[in-house]
Amino acid sequence: MADDRRDDMRDDRDDRDEGNGEGRVRRAGMRGGRGRRKVCRFTADPTLVIDYKNPQMLKDFITDKGKLVPRRISGNSSKAQRKVAKAIKRARMIALMPFTANH
Repeated sequence: MADDRRDDMRDDRDDRDEGNGEGRVRRAGMRGGRGRRKVCRFTADPTLVIDYKNPQMLKDFITDKGKLVPRRISGNSSKAQRKVAKAIKRARMIALMPFTANH
């Protein structure tokens, strides 16, 4: 009788993914694969130039609140992300882009 309860408790304790063969536990809220890796648009297309005088292109890298979009979301390489950040800061200094969304 006690052995039956232990077996039931083991089954209820975690939901094991039997497809991978490793016995990893699937947690609620965690999704399967990571999806597709983002590619830096500046390294993929060498004709694109990061320039502070082009605020239309730089708006893709700013959130609605006016913050810079991080690399992991935009998919930029680290070199391109540094150039984009510097270009946005320069465009803000000469009033081509706003510092905040309220203006």
